[in-house]
Amino acid sequence: MSAEATNSVTPGPMPGAVSGPVTPTAPRRKARPRIDLRRLGRAALLGPAARGRLPDAISHVVEAHRAHHPDADLEPLRHAYVLAESSHRGQMRKSGEPYITHPLAVTLILAELGAETTTLTASLLHDTVEDTDVTLDQVRDQFGEEVRYLVDGVTKLEKVDYGAAAEPETFRKMLVATGNDVRVMSIKLADRLHNMRTLGVMRPEKQERIAKVTRDVLIPLAERLGVQALKTELEDLVFAILHPEEYAHTRELIVRNAARADDPLAEVADEVRGVLREADIAAEVLIRPRHFVSVHRVSRKRGRLRGSDFGRVLVLVNEDADCYGVLGELHTCMKPVVSEFKDFIAVPKFNLYQSLHTAVAREDGQVVEVLIRTHQMHKVAEAGVVALGNPYAPAPEDPADGERVDPTRPGWLSRLLDWQEAAPDPDHFWSVLREDLAQDREITVFRPDGGTLGLPEGATCVDAAYAQYGEDAHACIGARVNGRLATLSTVLRDGDTVQLLMGQDPASEPSREWLEHAHTPGARIAIQRWLAAHPAQAESQQSETRIAGDRTAQRPVGAPGTDTAPEQPSDRPGTGHVLTDLPGATGRLARCCTPVPPDEITGFAVRGGAVTVHRVECAAVARMKAGGRAEVGVRWGETAECRVTLVAESFVRPHLLADLTEAMASEGAEIVSATVEPPTQQQVRHTYTVQLPDAGHLPALMRAMRDVAGVYDVSRAQPQPQGG
Repeated sequence: MSAEATNSVTPGPMPGAVSGPVTPTAPRRKARPRIDLRRLGRAALLGPAARGRLPDAISHVVEAHRAHHPDADLEPLRHAYVLAESSHRGQMRKSGEPYITHPLAVTLILAELGAETTTLTASLLHDTVEDTDVTLDQVRDQFGEEVRYLVDGVTKLEKVDYGAAAEPETFRKMLVATGNDVRVMSIKLADRLHNMRTLGVMRPEKQERIAKVTRDVLIPLAERLGVQALKTELEDLVFAILHPEEYAHTRELIVRNAARADDPLAEVADEVRGVLREADIAAEVLIRPRHFVSVHRVSRKRGRLRGSDFGRVLVLVNEDADCYGVLGELHTCMKPVVSEFKDFIAVPKFNLYQSLHTAVAREDGQVVEVLIRTHQMHKVAEAGVVALGNPYAPAPEDPADGERVDPTRPGWLSRLLDWQEAAPDPDHFWSVLREDLAQDREITVFRPDGGTLGLPEGATCVDAAYAQYGEDAHACIGARVNGRLATLSTVLRDGDTVQLLMGQDPASEPSREWLEHAHTPGARIAIQRWLAAHPAQAESQQSETRIAGDRTAQRPVGAPGTDTAPEQPSDRPGTGHVLTDLPGATGRLARCCTPVPPDEITGFAVRGGAVTVHRVECAAVARMKAGGRAEVGVRWGETAECRVTLVAESFVRPHLLADLTEAMASEGAEIVSATVEPPTQQQVRHTYTVQLPDAGHLPALMRAMRDVAGVYDVSRAQPQPQGG
């Protein structure tokens, strides 16, 4: 059997069993009492009802379904139940109930969330193909291709072992099926919830194994699909199994708070109702208790809990504009805690969630959180993708060619499909997916054109580049964050504005170092895929990195040997002709500041009958004057040839050194020496000493260097403290 079978209804916790979490005094949502599966089992044993009449066993499903879809055609449900009941007849769960009670319970969960008829039909049949003689062809013939597709997808999921020994390729196929139709995972999540509710007769070690898989894989998926109603109950059930002592303590805190005579949440809710009544804003004000895991997290964060920590006030209105009207009234008439305000209506979360979050302070110092949303937003907040109905139905004008159209699929699922297609192998896909599932918070950054990017917390400009441009991000050479130049390794914050600077070379390459700063699977997969496809270039990058990493490696470009002396005068004749006031002395330009015409200069006599020439603002000039060294008058002669040191600052990218030296050579500059400092924060600093035929060429040379992709600044070397 595919479903975990156990006793689903017990008068109290069994030894080694987990009962459902205590329901707080005010329900999270309008919920029906838990269905008695024993009674449903007896109804199922009576056999199918007469054709055309709805069986009593699915009356609860029909009631929940009609609450969301009053005009739904119920014939597919009746037909599906008849087929499922007859197919599963004689099969029993481990607890003794007829097996049909399991698909009935799963379908009821989905019906309460508002799933449409096709999903419910597939849910009733979700175990038939795996556990009975019913075939997919029969399902297609009787219910259509769409139901067959969903049943097939769930059947494949049932064969997946989600544990540590899971086959990555199988898991990959599971997620492909999910991405092609999110309703497949909706059914799987409801299936897991019912099995978790009824896990009591399992051996403790099996309970723990199933709970860990649920925690590591299915709960994060439920979060990303926005199905909070399932996610929160699964969290509480897992919490009870894996942390029984902390669960018992949290349970006691909730029970003790429920017995309090005063309730700050109720008092604030009454005050909110009064404020909105006076403002003539139609609204429903509810108290939304925190679930067990949420209370536990708050208690660990804040220590001693107060009454306002056990829930939040929920305000439901009819229109988007009313949400902001409520916010304005509350901030006007009550004391707001401004730091707690968040607008998820203007910028929805990655899982479709929309709401305004704010908080108000009471006179006793307690802070009450307030959620403001429309009824439709609340439906999506609770049910996520389940509330979308059938987002894959083609528009009437579209050709019925079977192509699935998905205008509403959450961005996370779209990215997931891209990752699985681009991942070089299943193991890599599995590892990056697990990393992404571990990210439980997301930030929103803005593009200059007003668009937004949803990224996990801790994402960098590298991640933003690949999120916006896909593999075209290989050409990214830098970024501006909030208007200021930033390295690609810069960690982004919620609300930042990011402008990505793209190079023009279509053959641009990503840097291996980007992997150190890429946190999203999309970025990591794209970079690693390129590196795997271009091993020669990747090896070249590693070689360049090793050369740049040697802080003492100063290499002349185009000539052997090194040139490391900071002050040694050049032996080369004609290096910018200088006339001196010292008879017979030869003027030599100081390497520490490399003066060129028309710099203001001064000189100092050195051994060998030479005069070193410095720019007057050079730090060495002040030091030598303070030491009593006498200045020698110097001035520029008519010879225009000169030597100058330039500093280029740029973002790290492949072949930067080659492109810079080519640009300099095209301007007639002869490179005497070059120093490449080790990259830091995705930035690199190049220092070049060049020989120019004429000082007038210097502005054009600096302009050509700045035009090289990735270079954001070129300047004359600042005078260094060495003297002559």
